[in-house]
Amino acid sequence: MFKLALAAVVSLLFAFQPVHAAGAGAGAGASKSEAVKKKQKRGSAKKTVRKKKAARASRKDLAHAIADDNRQRMVRRVELVRGKRKVSYHVVRRAAGAAAIDPRSLGDVAGLRRTTDPLSLRSNVAFVLDQNSSEVLFEKNASVALPIASITKLMTGLVVVQARQDLDEVLRITDADVDRHKYSSSRLPVGTRMTRRELLHIALMSSENRAASALGRNYPGGIDAFVAAMNAKAAELGMKDTHYVDSSGLSSRNVSSARDLARLVASAHGEPLLREYSTTPNSVVKASGRPMRYANTNYLVALPDWNIGLQKTGFINEAGRCLVMQAAIHGRNVIMVFLDSKGKMSRTADAGRVRRFLEALAPGKLDVLAPGTLGESVNAPAMGAFSAAAPAPALH
Repeated sequence: MFKLALAAVVSLLFAFQPVHAAGAGAGAGASKSEAVKKKQKRGSAKKTVRKKKAARASRKDLAHAIADDNRQRMVRRVELVRGKRKVSYHVVRRAAGAAAIDPRSLGDVAGLRRTTDPLSLRSNVAFVLDQNSSEVLFEKNASVALPIASITKLMTGLVVVQARQDLDEVLRITDADVDRHKYSSSRLPVGTRMTRRELLHIALMSSENRAASALGRNYPGGIDAFVAAMNAKAAELGMKDTHYVDSSGLSSRNVSSARDLARLVASAHGEPLLREYSTTPNSVVKASGRPMRYANTNYLVALPDWNIGLQKTGFINEAGRCLVMQAAIHGRNVIMVFLDSKGKMSRTADAGRVRRFLEALAPGKLDVLAPGTLGESVNAPAMGAFSAAAPAPALH
């Protein structure tokens, strides 16, 4: 009996030992597995931290690069306006690691600011012409060739329209349309698809640079052929002081004189589409099927007391603020050109000064106020009481 009991106990001991060993092994395995998992988590956490640090460093480097590329400083400018000392501050961009860009326009460099005029215009260059009779009503440095900025787009539009290209053809904005000259902004990302008609509309109305670039690039023969067509058209119109190098006007090498631009305005005014698109106060266009609202860069087109038939604005640092317009003033169709204006609102303010000057004139009074200025065509300069000569030669 005792032997049987002893055998049973021994059997039980042998039976439980593997289970105990298995349990011990499982526990040890679990502990080891947990340790591995913790180690992996710590490694993953360290990698995440390193990635976040690298991302922060990358963003910081990018921010520094952008800041270095777009560093700005305020320039204090003191000038005399109607005998009073006026101090203004202007933000001037400068390239990273380089000296500050000269805040003066090329007109200032040429000494045009020293030219005075009876209307105290803020534009270094002005030209007012009776559209019907070609009578010169007012001029100031009108034969000096200067950068014209986005006034260039008026010639772009004229070439596109007169080439009779398909306005409903869908064009694509590409990397070639990105401005790497002035780094100007655009609401049209690379890949945007729009019709030639809509690109022409926002190029004239809102001075959209990528739209103007795409119009030139999609001309038969490409942008080089388009620029050649622009210069050929200028020669055809007798624009002897004019030269184009791109379709947007971002380059300061796009130059013209006020007299030449009056010819361009007169020709462009003959195209109904250019009249319509340049004077639309605002419009919704479709970019890759998505509606986008654009506004006119010239707020005068929306004012009920102005009757504007065609207009275009422009600005780059070298050109100053520019404006060309065709408008009906006091029963007279006139063409006005203002180049190298000082101050954001000064070009439209100058248009208002010229308008008041014309409205104040009684019939026949011009012969008394400005002898010798009437009856002369756009080809001959008028040097009467309401003209101001340039003190410096043309810039090309």
